[in-house]
Amino acid sequence: MKVAIIDPLGAHGSSHHFYLFGQLDGLKRNNVNVSLYTNSKTENPNIDGVKFYQTYGDLFLSNNFFINGFRFLLGSFRSILHARISRIKAFHFHIFHINFLVLINLLLIKLLFGKLILTIHDVSSFAKSQTPSLISNFAYKLADLILTHNKYSHNEIIKLDFSLKPKIHIIPHGNYLPFINIIEDKNKSRGYLDLPEEKIIVMFFGMIKEVKGLDILLKSFKKVVDKNPNVVLLIAGKPWKTDFSFYQSIIEKNQLEDHVILHTKFISHNDVKYYYSASDLVVLPYKKIYQSGVLMMTLSYGKAALISDLPAITEVVTDNENAFLFKSEDVNDLAEKLNVILCNKQNLERVSKNGRVLMQKKFSWNEIGRLTKIAYQTL
Repeated sequence: MKVAIIDPLGAHGSSHHFYLFGQLDGLKRNNVNVSLYTNSKTENPNIDGVKFYQTYGDLFLSNNFFINGFRFLLGSFRSILHARISRIKAFHFHIFHINFLVLINLLLIKLLFGKLILTIHDVSSFAKSQTPSLISNFAYKLADLILTHNKYSHNEIIKLDFSLKPKIHIIPHGNYLPFINIIEDKNKSRGYLDLPEEKIIVMFFGMIKEVKGLDILLKSFKKVVDKNPNVVLLIAGKPWKTDFSFYQSIIEKNQLEDHVILHTKFISHNDVKYYYSASDLVVLPYKKIYQSGVLMMTLSYGKAALISDLPAITEVVTDNENAFLFKSEDVNDLAEKLNVILCNKQNLERVSKNGRVLMQKKFSWNEIGRLTKIAYQTL
């Protein structure tokens, strides 16, 4: 079977390309003939037998919406036509949000009599100005096959349209183990990042979006430092469509200036390993989530995660076994859980090790490639 993965995003602004590379490797190991079409910022993973094309060029070079839109469409036409001429009939897209540019891609596939596969990462966008659900529903109807990461997302999609159910397959999000280097020397990493060696470091990692719940964590942190004065919160990530002054006001109101370290910037891929090495615990206080790549990365790095008990999360981890859970948006429960965790280093280490084992055993890309191939074969 021949499949083209059309992915304009690639390595732009996130770790999504690692997902792509894991998927490519898993599919190839399961004897799927696969090609990737992406942008020039995404480096060739050099996976034997996988064809790699940078047909989108430097897609995000300009800040002009119209220029980027033109480049997007040009890259899409190049990618899709090249794949179709190469006798590829199945086209796989990763969907984080659906706008008119994405919709044009999907319509082009159907006009060229291709089979359309969508992996739905976020059933509804977390942007404040969301695409009308009518457009999303239309895109889902165009698809011949829909892949999503868990039962929660599956159920959210069929709430939009029950008739979509027969073409939805659940394929988990894979681990990051093939793509990471773990630095065992914590003090070396802290020195590299100019972080205090003697402190307990709790980290919030990833893009700062409203739904990521950083405000919940900050509001809980006063009770944490009262009981654990040696703890600091490291905020590592760039604000996304949110004003950080909102979070800064919470820090100042609770007099947390000496207990919060701000690295509010894009964290380069080369530096990610230092942040995980430097941290003792990662907190992910999400208000809403369909799946969490940051959770999978945290556990892959062998770090324990304290995360909201949302349905998509409880399908992946078990409380006090391979991660820690708290009641979503409950400031007091989060503070209480943090204090309990930080007072039991032995249990923290046990849960950290179990989280990495979970990634190794249950979320390998070879298994995900196998499941994806099975889904492809229904076309």
